[in-house]
Amino acid sequence: MSLQLFNSLTRRVEPFAPLDPSRVTMYVCGPTVYNYVHIGNARPYVVFGVLANLLRRRYGAVRYARNITDVDDKINNAAREQGVPIGVITARFAAAYREDMAALGIAPPDIEPEVTAHIPQIIEMIQQLIANGHAYEAEGHVLFAVGSFGGYGKLSRRDTDEMLAGARVEVAPYKRDPGDFVLWKPSTDDLPGWDSPWGRGRPGWHIECSAMAAAHLGETIDIHAGGVDLQFPHHENEIAQSECAHGGRIFARYWLHNGMLNFGGTKMSKSLGNIEKIHDLVRAHPPEALRYALLSAQYRQPLEWSDGLIEQSIRTLDRLYGTLRDLADVDAPAVIPPGVEAALDDDLNTPSVLAEIARIAGEARKAESNEARQQLKSDLLGAGFALGLLQQDPAAWFARGTSGDDDVRIQALIDERNAAKKSRDFTRADAIRDQLAGEGILLEDTPQGVRWKRA
Repeated sequence: MSLQLFNSLTRRVEPFAPLDPSRVTMYVCGPTVYNYVHIGNARPYVVFGVLANLLRRRYGAVRYARNITDVDDKINNAAREQGVPIGVITARFAAAYREDMAALGIAPPDIEPEVTAHIPQIIEMIQQLIANGHAYEAEGHVLFAVGSFGGYGKLSRRDTDEMLAGARVEVAPYKRDPGDFVLWKPSTDDLPGWDSPWGRGRPGWHIECSAMAAAHLGETIDIHAGGVDLQFPHHENEIAQSECAHGGRIFARYWLHNGMLNFGGTKMSKSLGNIEKIHDLVRAHPPEALRYALLSAQYRQPLEWSDGLIEQSIRTLDRLYGTLRDLADVDAPAVIPPGVEAALDDDLNTPSVLAEIARIAGEARKAESNEARQQLKSDLLGAGFALGLLQQDPAAWFARGTSGDDDVRIQALIDERNAAKKSRDFTRADAIRDQLAGEGILLEDTPQGVRWKRA
């Protein structure tokens, strides 16, 4: 089966066919770096990172861009509160963001454009929009004329009243239409700004991604992705700007949107204050368990985030790494099973992949022949690789935090017991078994070695 993706623009699952198979292009909206990112922000980077790797396996050359917004009113406010230049804020939190992404096993994109490095391209696109009759200058601002683009609303499929309410538009006397949005705004002396044909100022949020995508990927890209909360107004405005600046050419051929994370039954949001920062989570829990949790639901569906979900993910990975530890004597390369690729082809059906991983591990625990164990270990490692899981040495997984230190201690006692049995010191071997049993650790002697579990 070919790769099938749900296109938010057409509201249907479609076969994916790149414009140029030798150069697949994908753009994912990145963070605004004024604070630590929360776990909900990471979902698109995990999911669409899996997609980027799938595309590389299929086509080879992929140009994957994920931007960093480093000029924004929220950044300005943070810098003002702390009494530092905006560069201090953005450098600190961009570095923290990259560190958090690495902890979650999210590879850097091929291109990571920053807004402040693309001011000339942004100004040039705004000039083109003015020249094409789609934007106008008013009181030091430049605004996009929504009424000039007949396709406005085709992504979100909202009517005019809904779009105005959803955009929380600023009521300003210089606007020709209430729905017109800012492309460029003036900066006072205490705010960051750049010289432009309209005076010293800074770009609006929406124009930034349009300009950076065009600069690095071209006027028409294959895939644009991000959270469903960006569908309107951000992505709707990107379409309007890009297609009007480029003579009506399609901006993005496939639009992918991931569902939101809910926390306590409510959408996780900085504005609501119900967030969990990745920076804190990766210090309190194994990062791979957080990644597993983010992949546990189909990406378009909402995901309820909780301590219970994290603990369940940890226990599952304990079993999977325990299986790999039992297969330590088997030498097998990681090969992605066809069933896993088929599940990913089905609109990135990661829950099906996780179910397949569980099935393979279950068979591996029962396998007796070396040939079967070798094949199943290869499948297990390959299936994990497809999702960025199970790539650690089992010992490294179990040697984590306080509980990991205890796991290492337990394994050391098991190893000591094995050595005692080999030297026919059965008294010591039985004493170790009894000690562990007293701690609630049950041992099972199998042909593949000793397995243990907590009672």
